Formats: sequence, C-alpha cells, structure tokens
Amino acid sequence: MLDDFLVRATLAGVGVALAAAPLGCFIVWRRMAYFGDATAHAAVLGVALSLALETPIFAGVLVVCLFMATLVSSLSGRGYAMDTLLGVMAHSSLAVGLVAVSFLDGIRIDLMAYLFGDILAVGKTDLAIIWGGAILVVVLVVYRWSGLLLATMNPDLAHASGISPGREQLILTIALAIVVAVAIKVVGVLLIAAMLIIPAATARPFCKTPEAMAVTAAIIGCAASLVGLRASYQLDTPTGPTIVCMVALMFAFSSIFWNLSDRRKSRSRV
Repeated sequence: MLDDFLVRATLAGVGVALAAAPLGCFIVWRRMAYFGDATAHAAVLGVALSLALETPIFAGVLVVCLFMATLVSSLSGRGYAMDTLLGVMAHSSLAVGLVAVSFLDGIRIDLMAYLFGDILAVGKTDLAIIWGGAILVVVLVVYRWSGLLLATMNPDLAHASGISPGREQLILTIALAIVVAVAIKVVGVLLIAAMLIIPAATARPFCKTPEAMAVTAAIIGCAASLVGLRASYQLDTPTGPTIVCMVALMFAFSSIFWNLSDRRKSRSRV
C-alpha cells in the first residue's frame, strides 16, 4: 500500500497536522507566532549543515532548531525586546542558511523543496520519521498537558503549584523543534508556521475548553491536508502552498461565520 506516492503523501500530511495542532494551540495562547517562524527559518541552516557533514537531514535540522530556540529563550530576558530579537534571528538564520547552501560543491539540492515542501516525494523512511516525530510530540504534550497549560495561562500560579515555567518552556521548545524537523519535507521552511498557527486560530472561536481546541485544530489540519492534496493533484499546483491555502480559506470562512453569529447575538439582545 505504501508504494503509492499519494498514499504516502496523505499519511505524511495527516501526521504533520496531528503533531502541529496541539503545539499550535500553545503558540497561539502564548502569542509565540514569530517564535515558531524563527525556529522554522533556522531549519535551512540545519539542511546545509547536514549536507556538509553527510548526516541525516532530520538530525541536522533538529539540532539547529533546538539551538536556535534555546538561544532565543536565553536572550529574551537580557534587555532585548522579544519581537526584535526574533526578527533578527529569523531572517539572519534564513540568510546564513541560504548562503551556506550555495557553498556546497558537488551536491545537488532542490532548494525549493526545502523552502516550500515536496510532500509528493515523501518516501517510506521519511514517513517513518514524520510519524515517529508526530507520535513523540503528541505523547509529550499529553503527558505534560496540565503543566504546559498552567504555565501558559498563569506562570505565577504554576510556580506556586510547584511547576517550573522555565521547564515547561523548554519542553515546548523541544516539541517545536521536532515538529519543524518532521514538517520540512511536507510544507517546507516558509510554510511550517502557517500549519502551526492557522488551524489553532481557526478552531479557537468555536471551542470552550483547551482540550476541545486542540482536537478541533487537529481535525482542521488533517482536513486541510487531505483537501489541499486533492486540489493540488487536480489543479497541478504546488502541494505545500495549496495545503496552506486550504487551511487559510477555512480560517476566513470561520471568521466570517463567527462575526455573523456574533452580530446576530448582539441584535437579539437589543
């Protein structure tokens, strides 16, 4: 069954969506959208490092993303504004990565595949890495759900309850690095942040509990992957950007529906 490239692409898209959805909820709650973007941009440098050292792409991307996330977290409390620091790190790491790739002699690399993804080229090994990373992230988030949620909503209360907000931030950072490493093959560096943020933002207005929001975001991400993959096949468009377009349309429709529903409620009260 896995010999069919469309089956592998479908499973890869679903795996990335399941891993990104719960993590995306925490990114939305913590207002860390740019943090995810900076970590994703660092992945290009990880690709260059892996090719230069002849190591697996996943390992290089994971190491560089972890280093970037840890560096940003350590510098955030030392007089640097977070948005400025993230902007510098995001664009600098992307530029350094692209320059480093250009110095690789004798190595042919499809840079567009790493920037925008190449889900149709996912192999059995890639699929095993994607689902292994997705399962690891889901298990990690479920296991630390209470601590992550409390540290996100009220760091002072978390500290008083014996939960270290810094430790929970580190767990979130590790999970984010894993998601970036497994998603680079599917949607690429420039679109990973979209798959983290948009499904969670789409689900947020319709959910009353954090758990419901995480599950709904996962369903939205999986649906966008399936519909986007089908649309890409039918329209002959780039698959990664098409998937992001589908989830963006879902966000637009949900926003319109929510605004209309809110107006009706306001009129009924009057």
